[in-house]
Amino acid sequence: MGEDEPVLLALDTSGDIAVSLLALDGSVPGPVLAALRTQEQRRHAELLAPMITQVLADAGAHRGDLTAVVVGTGPAPFTGLRAGLVTARVLARALGVPVHGVPSLDALAAQAFAAGVTTEGEVLVVTDARRREVYAARYRAAGQNEGPDVAAVDGPLVERPDVVATTLAAGAAVVGPATALYPDLLRAAPGAPTALDPAALAALAMTRVARGAELATEPLYLRRPDVTPAVTRKRVTA
Repeated sequence: MGEDEPVLLALDTSGDIAVSLLALDGSVPGPVLAALRTQEQRRHAELLAPMITQVLADAGAHRGDLTAVVVGTGPAPFTGLRAGLVTARVLARALGVPVHGVPSLDALAAQAFAAGVTTEGEVLVVTDARRREVYAARYRAAGQNEGPDVAAVDGPLVERPDVVATTLAAGAAVVGPATALYPDLLRAAPGAPTALDPAALAALAMTRVARGAELATEPLYLRRPDVTPAVTRKRVTA
């Protein structure tokens, strides 16, 4: 890449750990300069920082070249999602650049529409929530002069895949990684993306920023953490 060329870092830890570095043409994401993905589901905090370092090195870029950070806000299990959000916030604060949060299901829906999975219908995005449940949301295509966008028709929610199949899937193109887990219930549409591309996350973020939207980085869990503080103190007896 050229000297002082502006770049954007996009990352998501709602499923796989995925990191991409993109060139920026003004406020529009350009080509992907470097990208890494690992399907590791348990070591987000350990692996994410080295992956960011590697992506920058692969592109011949430095952290000081970053002009923005985009991060997926879930829904996802607590630990992995928190690792991505904290990393994005700390990096952006250290560099003095903005950080933009985008729901990961929104970005998968936008990715599906961009891939031409459906041209007039709606998209149902399903991802793994563990415990034999899925995160799900149904979308229609939307957008203004600033670029293509998506709008939720139903969800997001966490539910059993059979319930999602009977209540949300009818007439929609089904996409997302949970289609591989429950193919008999949630059959993937032809050409459907099965993993979130951080480039789609970046494109959706910049579209929303261009129209003046505030893109908070609050996590979307949809489920309480497994470990919570005790409400009352335990009594100590002699």
